[in-house]
Order: sequence, then C-alpha cells, then structure tokens
Amino acid sequence: MRIIWFTLLLALASSVPTKPTEAHNEIQVVQSGLQQPCPQDIQTVLKEMTASLAEQKEKISVLEKLNEVKRVVFSASLYLGGVETLGPFNSFITLVFKRVVTNIGNAYNPHTGIFVTPVRGVYHFEWYIGGHGGPHPAAASLMKNGDRIFTAWEHQASHYGTSSNGAALLLEVGDQVYVTQWSQSIIFDNSSHHTSFSGYLLFTM
Repeated sequence: MRIIWFTLLLALASSVPTKPTEAHNEIQVVQSGLQQPCPQDIQTVLKEMTASLAEQKEKISVLEKLNEVKRVVFSASLYLGGVETLGPFNSFITLVFKRVVTNIGNAYNPHTGIFVTPVRGVYHFEWYIGGHGGPHPAAASLMKNGDRIFTAWEHQASHYGTSSNGAALLLEVGDQVYVTQWSQSIIFDNSSHHTSFSGYLLFTM
C-alpha cells in the first residue's frame, strides 16, 4: 500500500512544471513591451505637445495685445503755457493740442493734433474752445477723415466766452479724427487750459 501511494505522489510531482518562473518571466516581458512605447511614438507626442504649447502661447499673446489696444484714452489742451490767441486765419487749420495730460494707447499725436484709430469700435470725443469776444467768433469743428462732424461755435461782442461739443463715432482702424479752427475765427488759451480736446474708446466692434 505504501508503494502505491509513493508511486502516485511521484506521478503528480512529475506533472507539475519544473520551471514556473519561466512562464512568469514571459508574462512580464509581454507586459513590459506593452507599457513602453517605441522611440518614434515618443517623438510624435513631443512634437504634438510642442506645437500645442506654441499655439497656446500665440493665443495668449494676441489676447494681451487686444487688451492693451482696448485701453485707449487721451486728453490734451492747446498750449503748454502762457497766454495766446490763435487766429484769425483765411482758411481752416488743424488745431494741435500740445499739452498732453493723458494718452493711453498713444493714438493721439501731439505733433499733428490727429487721433488715429488703433482698433475698430465706438469712440467718444469732446472739445472745448475759448474766445475773447469782439468781431470774430470762436469756432472749431470735429473732423473725421476730412468730413465735418459737429461744430462748437461762440460769438459775443465783448468779454470772454466758451463753447463745447461732443460726438460718438463708429471708427475703423486707421480713421483720423481731429479738430479744425474755422477761418476768420479766434481761439484763446492760457495757463487755465480752456481749449482742449479729449477722446476715448467706449467699446470695440
């Protein structure tokens, strides 16, 4: 009886794999192969990530520039200082407001007196003029690309007087806005800065 049981145990032992670690190693190799991409796949992923980062950086740069452009406002008076009377002239002239107190966006040029639109949108402008009184009125118009929009006009026989006006304009990029003094008119300014020109962006479109 003992011989029979010993024979059965030997048979069972011979049926069990002698090297169980070989099958385990093969599974690990297969799994390892699945987890590690080939070098070409890694290069492709890196290229896609680089392109995506570059695109995002460009979008951020564009947004930053748009935010900067949206901040547009200026305000300037006619003279830097002293007391001066401009005119009368035989023709219309562009007023150059030299004393700039605000020029965010640098759209107004204090050397030419012209505001050049940096971004399409609706802008608001206003201008004030002073005059002495006498035979000549004090008159100035807001101009857009050579077209007269509105006019500020004041005339009285004596003493000092002022006039003002304002306008909201839909402007395209590159449009020019400025103030012209009428012919045969006079405009006065001094250290109190009575004569001024201002504008700002309300919203883009």
